[in-house]
Order: sequence, then structure tokens, then C-alpha cells
Amino acid sequence: MTRQALISVVDDDESVRESLPDLLGTFGFATRIFESAQEFLESDSIRHTDCLILDVAMPGMSGPELQRELIRRGYSIPTIFITARADEYARSELLSQGAVDCLFKPFSDQALSAALDAALRTGSD
Repeated sequence: MTRQALISVVDDDESVRESLPDLLGTFGFATRIFESAQEFLESDSIRHTDCLILDVAMPGMSGPELQRELIRRGYSIPTIFITARADEYARSELLSQGAVDCLFKPFSDQALSAALDAALRTGSD
């Protein structure tokens, strides 16, 4: 029996935390949800996460700051950023720093599915 890929979602927006697990479940993924970067860092999910969906702007530690902290700790988890601010410059910066994708909210199911496919291919290389 193969293990379902684990997608961890870190977003301070309650509506995202409520809706994404259902969508990810329809794609066949296991999901863990976190309200903050600190909550994720304190969890045991770091070692088991196959892909991280990260909000860019959150209170406390931002998504990009969390990504840098994970790299500093030796974790290279494929990351998809999501953001309500449609800023192409910021998107290109995130991609140049190693993000698999950066999706602008609201994003389509198809865009998220394609980003997850790319992330999981990256993680298995």
C-alpha cells in the first residue's frame, strides 16, 4: 500500500483553511492545516510534508520567511505560494527563490492541480 502524499497548508485565512482540505481530498491527498508559520514549525508535519501550500502575507512570520527558515533547518519541501495580492514582480521573486508556483487568489482547481503535480515531481527528483 502506498502512502498518500501529504500536503500541508499554512494560511491565516480561515476560509482557505476550511475549503482547501476538501479540494485537496478530491485530488487524493492527505492534508494538514496550520494557522501560522510558527504552528507549522512546532509540528511534526515538517518531516512528513511532501508539498507545502503557503500564504505569502501572514501575521508574525510570512510565507517567504517560513520558506527561508525551513531551508536554514535543512528541509527542502516543494512550496506553492498563494496570495491575494496579484503582484507579478513578487511572484517572479518567489519563483526565483525556489517556489514551484505562486497562485493569485482566487485560483482555479486546475491551476492548483497543475502546481501540485509540478511540486510532487520536483519533490521526487
